[in-house]
Amino acid sequence: MNRNSKIIPNDTSILPKENVLQWAQNFENVVFLESNKDTQAEQEKYGEIEAVLAVGAHQTLSCEADNAFEKLKDFRKKHKDYLFGYFSYDLKNDTEELRSENPDHLEFPALYFFQPKKVILWKNNQVEFLYLDAYSKEIEQDIRAIKEVHFSPKNSRTKCDIIPRLSKEGYYEKVSSILKHIHRGDIYEVNYCQEFYAENCEIHTIDVYQKLNQISQAPFASYIKLQDKFLLCASPERFVKKQNNKIIVQPIKGTARRLANRMEDERLAKSLADDPKERAENIMIVDLIRNDLSKNAKKGSVKVEELCKVYSFKQVHQLISTVVCEVDKDENDIDIIKSLFPMGSMTGAPKISAMEIIEEEEITKRGLYSGAVGYFSPVGNFDFNVVIRSILYNASKKYASFSVGSAITSLSVIENEYEECLIKAKALKEALSS
Repeated sequence: MNRNSKIIPNDTSILPKENVLQWAQNFENVVFLESNKDTQAEQEKYGEIEAVLAVGAHQTLSCEADNAFEKLKDFRKKHKDYLFGYFSYDLKNDTEELRSENPDHLEFPALYFFQPKKVILWKNNQVEFLYLDAYSKEIEQDIRAIKEVHFSPKNSRTKCDIIPRLSKEGYYEKVSSILKHIHRGDIYEVNYCQEFYAENCEIHTIDVYQKLNQISQAPFASYIKLQDKFLLCASPERFVKKQNNKIIVQPIKGTARRLANRMEDERLAKSLADDPKERAENIMIVDLIRNDLSKNAKKGSVKVEELCKVYSFKQVHQLISTVVCEVDKDENDIDIIKSLFPMGSMTGAPKISAMEIIEEEEITKRGLYSGAVGYFSPVGNFDFNVVIRSILYNASKKYASFSVGSAITSLSVIENEYEECLIKAKALKEALSS
């Protein structure tokens, strides 16, 4: 199916993104991806778009982990168009002989993609409406409807009592157990995560997303609505991007908080850049990604463009590396993603052993957290984030959840790892507060 295009100037007074997102609530399937390009130009050197919205499912694929990548391969072959959706962390079970038996309180499908009826793209100071031909007559009426939206934040008090799934003492015990694995030589590094949750929680999802995005201004922000399930994401991390025949992976490992005092803030950033433990974490994941990329890359094309570079966001400083390669034009996109999945920064090294220990030591199913959200384009490119710094919400169950973690290595001090988790949780807690 072809798409009909209409381009208008990007006049935020006429079509502000907040109004477009409010209008999108008329649909059961919504994916909104936002780069915050004006505030994150340095962080998003490979960015091409300001934002994109996909609504209305013309065709859908929803499945659990069993044979999920092959099902997506077939789906993409049939629908050579825009496809928006996500890979949950538990698709690891489709890449290796692994399992996910911890409790799942959110109940998202393991994999979900849809071919949208309507795509709205913000790029180059323009807004482009890209509608499937069958729906192209609705462009003008949709523009009028969006102009008539009067969005204003509800400013309602959220009814969320946020509780840690694991006590501080329980966290110390779990990380001590992981350190025993490391000292025995079972693994070098594990990304260990803990969940914070709220039951009987009622939130206005657009308000919470806008607040989270304002706090973080992350380059890979996203808002997803799938019927009664929502993702409100302020991710600073790219999982993988394909740009023609170039593959770009940008792992984050290494975190420091921001300070109001400029000189002290710069000192913390420099300290992060020079920290041997943080650099070691990052370099281990870079080596893992180089190995994963080599499975599909042209021989000799895997390169590290940036190693342990400090990028500064509103809430935190991060160490980010950029690893790239070239692929042949006949390499299958889904195979490339599968060879990298899940993101090494959210697992550890060696990867399979780390995922086994994660399943053993974590007490809830990760689900969409530490998976990836993004899209495939009609011309064969794709771009996916890493789902971190995110709130997951099941509106029917009134259950909200967010998870945070850190990399555990032989150099880890448990108290410092716990503190890093709290730093990462700060913006999420603030977004869920009144």
